[in-house]
Amino acid sequence: MTQIIYVYLPEEAVDVWAPVDAELILDNVYRILDCRGEDDAVQFGKGDLVRCRWEKKMNGSKLVDSLIAYEKVSRSAN
Repeated sequence: MTQIIYVYLPEEAVDVWAPVDAELILDNVYRILDCRGEDDAVQFGKGDLVRCRWEKKMNGSKLVDSLIAYEKVSRSAN
């Protein structure tokens, strides 16, 4: 089962988070299944294992809980 998580776009002029599909591997560790086009620099890419946490983010005019990727996990750690 896939889950949408959000990865940071560090080269944008404003705080931008891109939704990507990921699969749960272990507890709060996910493997990114797809990523934005190669034109966009993302903090984590396809195939990366990332640790995620729930944070409140603005979605339009609403504050919603979003699963945010915040740390890359080494493959030996899973």
